[in-house]
Amino acid sequence: MLQVTQLSKTYGLDPILEDINFTLNPGDRFGLVGINGTGKTTLIRIIVGEETPDKGAVNFFPQTLRIGYLPQGMNIDENSSIGLFLGGNPEELSDLEEDLGRLANSLANHPENQTDQSQFDLILNRINLIHEIQHQAPVILNALGLGEYNLHTPVAHLSGGQKTRLMLSKVLMQNPQLLILDEPTNHLDIGMLEWLENWINQFQGAVLLVSHDRTFLDHTVNGILELDEHSHKISFTQGNYSEYLDQKIAKQDKQMHAYQDQLEEIDRLRRAASEMRSKAKYRKGGKTDPSKTDGFSIGFFANRTKETIQKAKNIEKRVEKLMNEGIERPTRTWQMRVDFQETPNSGRDVLILDDLSIGYGNLALVNHIDLILRFGERVALIGDNGSGKTTFIKTILGEIPALNGNFHLGSQVHVGYMSQEQSELDPESNVLETISKILSQNETENRSFLSKYLFKGDDVFKKVEKLSYGERARLSLACLVAQGCNFLILDEPINHLDIPSRTQFEKALSEFEGTILAVVHDRYFIEGFATQIWEVKNKSIMTREIL
Repeated sequence: MLQVTQLSKTYGLDPILEDINFTLNPGDRFGLVGINGTGKTTLIRIIVGEETPDKGAVNFFPQTLRIGYLPQGMNIDENSSIGLFLGGNPEELSDLEEDLGRLANSLANHPENQTDQSQFDLILNRINLIHEIQHQAPVILNALGLGEYNLHTPVAHLSGGQKTRLMLSKVLMQNPQLLILDEPTNHLDIGMLEWLENWINQFQGAVLLVSHDRTFLDHTVNGILELDEHSHKISFTQGNYSEYLDQKIAKQDKQMHAYQDQLEEIDRLRRAASEMRSKAKYRKGGKTDPSKTDGFSIGFFANRTKETIQKAKNIEKRVEKLMNEGIERPTRTWQMRVDFQETPNSGRDVLILDDLSIGYGNLALVNHIDLILRFGERVALIGDNGSGKTTFIKTILGEIPALNGNFHLGSQVHVGYMSQEQSELDPESNVLETISKILSQNETENRSFLSKYLFKGDDVFKKVEKLSYGERARLSLACLVAQGCNFLILDEPINHLDIPSRTQFEKALSEFEGTILAVVHDRYFIEGFATQIWEVKNKSIMTREIL
């Protein structure tokens, strides 16, 4: 179905992809993983023809293979309606049916007219596709949180997240044979994620997808393609993400043990060679026994010395061969090293909500919230998109007023906030300036601190407005740590982090001794850090403990 052969790509002097080879057959559902910047999106763009490789080939079988492709950041015509964008425009259908009727009459009188017959077949296929889209649209749009809109709704009325879900809807409605999805889980709540997982598992074609959502990968893929940031090559592991990770860790451990064994062997051989040379030096000229001065003894010990030196040389050659051709030291990926300082204590009650109602104007999204968040608790705030999670966060931060009731923070509570789009960062400041406003340290110390968040060299002089989403997320996290807060409020903190960075962030949060309230949809992440779930549903917040 899809065959990628000896694919390579370089930007300037920097290799991105090296000798990439893999095959995708019907029923294969492969996840493409690797840290940010390894070339995952570049590989996908080459496969779909948006970029050209330096060498290698991409082949489809058959060549007329129908491909459904969801890119990151696709532009939509704001003047289009939902129906027109999806390809199921009712106005077009009326025109097509009129043209089909005209061609049917013409063919009735002139059945031998091949031009009319070809045109008739094309229009009929298009009509069937529109009918199929109109049939599927309500189901898929509703599942992806767009059910309140009809096909005549202008695309301009949708939010950014809704437009992303509209793009995904279109791809799924195209009846593809090969599905290529680059970050399909962005802007999906947990219910939508579960629906998409089920859709993919029932899909009869082949799937290639990029995602940092580990649970989503566990529930959908049967193979993992990993792009290595050092070799720029790809490796394949059969199974889902957890199975791949288990095998990768086992392989790394085996490589490290083999490397350590090799180091011990090299050390043993060097000591042996050194001892032999010491013996040879002592024996030189037959001086092991001063009383033996005859020619035989001198010759005997001289020959023994030559043999010993030759043995030492042979051992040294083995050492040299091991060092040049033996097992290389396993490479370690440079990951974030989040280190929360000692957390200052607050009062036992951190956040008290008393009959709180939130929303905008006269529109109440959540009513009568009576909850207490206590020191040391780690809460995941979940719920459907639009249910009021971000509104709740903005209310307790004081950015918008409560509709009713009240809330207050406990004694000695110091809040640190990380927004979805890192809007708390000054776009005109560079990375070093941003952290220098918080930490009273010299430049060397601040640069050392930033290196833990993967900002190295001239990266620290990049302006915030020039940073990628992932870089902004890392900088926001660095600021959060530097502030020394004891109550963290996080609104989708890991959206733009790759899997290794998510793992590091998750580990840090589990070691954080303060209180956490986080809006998050990553189920793997929730299981790793949360002690409690607050779910926004039916205009209320329901709570449950995680054991």
